Amino acid sequence: MDKDIKRIVVKVGTNVLVNKDNRIVGPVLRELVRQIAVLYEEGIMVILVSSGSAIAGMEILGKTKITDKSIRRQVYSSVGQPRMMRHYYSIFHDYGMRCAQILATKRDFDPGKHRQNMINCYEGLLSEGVIPIANEDDAVSLTMSMFSDNDELASLVAELLDADRLIILSDTDGLFTGHPDDEDSRMLNVVSIDQNVEKYVRASNKKEGEGRGGMASKLKIAKGTANKDIPTYIANGKRRNVIVDIINDKKVGTKFINA
Repeated sequence: MDKDIKRIVVKVGTNVLVNKDNRIVGPVLRELVRQIAVLYEEGIMVILVSSGSAIAGMEILGKTKITDKSIRRQVYSSVGQPRMMRHYYSIFHDYGMRCAQILATKRDFDPGKHRQNMINCYEGLLSEGVIPIANEDDAVSLTMSMFSDNDELASLVAELLDADRLIILSDTDGLFTGHPDDEDSRMLNVVSIDQNVEKYVRASNKKEGEGRGGMASKLKIAKGTANKDIPTYIANGKRRNVIVDIINDKKVGTKFINA
């Protein structure tokens, strides 16, 4: 492993955490934590940005009488957030590790006391060997000032903490030159920020609770983060050992660099 890598931000999307029936899959969470434990033993701290709270809330509540979409999201997330943390807490405990929850709004990243306060919290946790698990504070975030998605939150956290890598885990292997299922479509292993790869991206139609970020968003975030000299990856979170393989510099996913 690269000895210069000391901390990385890993963002895991809702589509990684659920099956085709939109139910949270325990073994996927366990594999994620297993890899974080492997890196921890190598002296690499992981900051996890985890989606899934809205889906976890939907599993509990089912359909609600609430018609307002933003209020419905707040309710689902409020119910689902402690459920997700219970999952994580239990699995980390099995690996002899500790985790903590950090909920943030966009305001917390503005220069000043809020930002410094959040840095202090993260740095304090990391110094104690505690894995921070970040998510948007959906319950109090104003709709007009929400993060565009958790990819944006992950990028801001990576910049905030001067991370060595950002890994965005999705349900696709990386960025392709066409639809991943097309025979003549190939995956791009390395993309520099000045390459015009936006032409390859198609809009995705997501159902409620599935998360807000499609490939176009991921591409924008990946380029923006790489532009700040943080190499960024888009890779398949359901692939076994994906995070460790990336840190070991294996050809996994699409790597974005500031060439």
